[in-house]
Amino acid sequence: MVPTVRNRLNRSAGLLALLLLAARALAEPSVTLIEAGELAAELEARKGRVVLVNFWATWCRPCLDEIPDLMALEAELAEQGFDLVAVSLDDAWELEGTIKPFLAKWFPAFSTYVSAERDMDSIVSVIDPAWNEVLPTSYVLARDGTIAVRIQGGSSAEEFAAAIRPVL
Repeated sequence: MVPTVRNRLNRSAGLLALLLLAARALAEPSVTLIEAGELAAELEARKGRVVLVNFWATWCRPCLDEIPDLMALEAELAEQGFDLVAVSLDDAWELEGTIKPFLAKWFPAFSTYVSAERDMDSIVSVIDPAWNEVLPTSYVLARDGTIAVRIQGGSSAEEFAAAIRPVL
């Protein structure tokens, strides 16, 4: 049986739809709720690597400006033992309605946790009990898990690299 033009078009449309779904699935941001104890365990599991923990929020413009630079640094330095752990301090109830759609639109390849804690201090206190509630705030943790550098306010890729490279 010779395929008709219509059959070929239907198969092509179906294949195109599958490819678009696959591309969308690949572009879905990785977003996971996390509690303070789980963050502590996650950081403990990463001992031996240099970790930059970035606390951010969708409503914080300087936070959003940093995300592309942090993603690029993660890709560039991963083989040298560097990890990025991002934690959104948006309200957890906004996960489906705000956070996931926002990330899917602007940063589809970004992996982040979303704090499941009721207040921002609870999750940040895992690293810094004296946090002064400035966003964005990032902590570069040395391989032994101690804070090597605290970075507050919007920073550039160069500033982050200058904080990370000495402890790599």
